[in-house]
Amino acid sequence: MATINLTLEEIYTLAHSTLLSNGCDEANASAVADIVTRAERDGSHSHGLFRMPGYIKGLRSGKVDGKAKPTINKKTPAVINVEGHGCYAPLAQEVGLPVLAAAANEIGIAALSLTGVHHFAALWPETEYLADRGLVGIACTVSQPTVAPAGSIHKLFGTNPLAFAWPRPGKSPVCFDMATSSMALGDVQIAARDGKEVPLGTGLDAEGNPTTDPAKIADGVLLPFGGYKGSAISMMVELLSAGLTSETFSFEAKESDNGDGAPPKGGELIIALSPQLIAGDGWVAHVELFMDRLTSMDGVRLPGERRYKNRLDTGTRSINLTLVETIRELA
Repeated sequence: MATINLTLEEIYTLAHSTLLSNGCDEANASAVADIVTRAERDGSHSHGLFRMPGYIKGLRSGKVDGKAKPTINKKTPAVINVEGHGCYAPLAQEVGLPVLAAAANEIGIAALSLTGVHHFAALWPETEYLADRGLVGIACTVSQPTVAPAGSIHKLFGTNPLAFAWPRPGKSPVCFDMATSSMALGDVQIAARDGKEVPLGTGLDAEGNPTTDPAKIADGVLLPFGGYKGSAISMMVELLSAGLTSETFSFEAKESDNGDGAPPKGGELIIALSPQLIAGDGWVAHVELFMDRLTSMDGVRLPGERRYKNRLDTGTRSINLTLVETIRELA
């Protein structure tokens, strides 16, 4: 696989200019380009430049409004909605997260629903934002059906990611971002592109047979992680991201989508909790006691550690050359 080395600034410029030339205004372009660059910086390749062709498909088909201006509605002091009016989610997050953080710091717990947005990025930026401000963050969203519930061979769930972050003042937060499918769809697609196999149990082919061929899984179905347990968590994400926001469930998103290959319009739920207000003074020392016990065990690696280590490297990133050429053509 041929690659090219790009600096983080070059990655941002490539994404930003491509978005601008395809109908985004400055606010939308900078929000998406920032998320793409942070994904490449941290090694989250399936949510970095790999997503750019999909972002552009949505803009060119008219499904996504690259000039949308999200609006805030505080339903109660602790319940906030940001209506994206058809934008990509990063701009709606920029608008809503500061309001959510302020509410949680004042009240102890607050919820933010994003509606009318197209989510195509990782979820850890939202929860990490909250953890960096001393708050616990939880976020989840749905997409289109790609995952069969446990016991079935038919798609119903999206990959339905769930992210969680816990603040550690003076240290990097504990933060995980995981698909509730056995593997994120983007990782399956990258494996197919690169001619690699995936572990048995990742998914089924179009006839419902287990396979390690990611291309056959892309034409078939993914499976939930952990069988019935992962399936139950995926169902929970559907209910929180769609049932609690009044946005589309994965199957509804599919039915209303134009099939352009870009993410469908839907919702996201983000919850923030204040350990200071809920647990009270001393919560940091108490939690660090637990973290010390956990990290003293041989073989234990905290969620997010690899991402934070990658972040310390300010050098170039190796990017698939064909992908970069494709993005440059789109610009």
